[in-house]
Amino acid sequence: MTAFTVTLVLVVAAVGLLRWRRPAWYWLTFGVLLAVVRVLVRYGSVMDACGLTVPPARWRLALARATNRPFPESRSPRILRLRPTRTGLVLRLKLRPGQDAFDLAAASDRLRHSFSMYGVTSRELRSGVVEVRMTGYDVLKRVQMPAETDTRTMRVPVALRQDGSVHYRDYRAIPHALTLGATESGKSVYQRNLVAGLAPMDVALVGIDCKQGVELFPLARRFSALADDPDTAAEVLDALVVRMERNYQLIRAQQRIAADVPDAEIAADIWDLPTDLRPVPVVVLVDEVAELALYANKEEEKRRDRIITSLVRLAQLGRAAGIYLEICGQRFGSELGKGITMLRAQLTGRTAHRVNDETSANMAFGDIAPDAVLAAIQIPAEKRGLAIAGDSTGGWHRIRAPHTSLRQAVNICNRHADRTPDLPELAPYRPALSGLADAPLPPAKPSPATA
Repeated sequence: MTAFTVTLVLVVAAVGLLRWRRPAWYWLTFGVLLAVVRVLVRYGSVMDACGLTVPPARWRLALARATNRPFPESRSPRILRLRPTRTGLVLRLKLRPGQDAFDLAAASDRLRHSFSMYGVTSRELRSGVVEVRMTGYDVLKRVQMPAETDTRTMRVPVALRQDGSVHYRDYRAIPHALTLGATESGKSVYQRNLVAGLAPMDVALVGIDCKQGVELFPLARRFSALADDPDTAAEVLDALVVRMERNYQLIRAQQRIAADVPDAEIAADIWDLPTDLRPVPVVVLVDEVAELALYANKEEEKRRDRIITSLVRLAQLGRAAGIYLEICGQRFGSELGKGITMLRAQLTGRTAHRVNDETSANMAFGDIAPDAVLAAIQIPAEKRGLAIAGDSTGGWHRIRAPHTSLRQAVNICNRHADRTPDLPELAPYRPALSGLADAPLPPAKPSPATA
């Protein structure tokens, strides 16, 4: 009996230590089984307590009266499927007549406490069928991306959502996006994950980094063009506008609108063209958009208007030509001058890391998802990389990108440097890499105290 007691104590201590230090391992070993039993045993009482039941049908009541039997109980949503995952449980429920998917969404916090889970979210799959995703632990505390992801052309897994699913950056579905975040909020890590995911694909990367290129220049072997100052950025954007016009001319020439051509083969963008004629898609990454919009004199104001006009044209017309914008900044509002709000209206995807004020969160979500504004300003400073991601549909998620060091991103870009395409329009702006590593640094000026 003593040996059994000691063994039991050691097992309980090991389980507690595992749950504290390695919650993912605990979930896969013990947590998933306990959660399944807990959900199945408590399901009926929890649904009743949360107000997610409906009265029995009238014919059941009439049958009970006629046969002098006890009246049937209220009915809960029927479980169609219960599927364990690496981060939690997925329930597919069939709603009863009179129930709404909003009822489950409103009761998600009560379900979380009742089933002793970390988080509960729900979404409607089709009429009368709702999927409830439960997470068994904080998946955003230590982000671990799954080994296998659904990667396709122009679709990059960049982060993990709070419900345990993978957050993808799909350029075919959401061509242009805006990423906001204060200093040390994790915006640069998110951008590195994006570049690292695009590096193995057949895509041209164009970078605009007005901080003398300190963020994007280490990844230069995978970039077809890089601009490190506003003057060069204006020329690069003009070259992209020229490329966009040439791509449209190619689409027009290969449109195949003759009467004997099936409708499915008529080209309206570059993805409808044959593979041998399709131009290489281009992703433009702007590291700090405010540096492109600020000016101090008349000459800089002309350059600023030229840059913003080019960005607006690319955002409005670039999707069909295979040119996509990824704009990052700390703030993005009307104080940056005319044309900024017009540009923001074209940026469908929105991602906001920790911001310093509510106004910055409103810039990202005020016009599409007001509920996400409160979530964005509540991100704690110690959780770098945590962000709110949404789009023009009004839906939003908490996400966090896995930590990718600059060395890891550089190694990935160097490994796939042979995939960097040579674009004729951007050839003058391709970064020159030879000799830069051995170039001497400028002499440092002595401080007045040293002198």
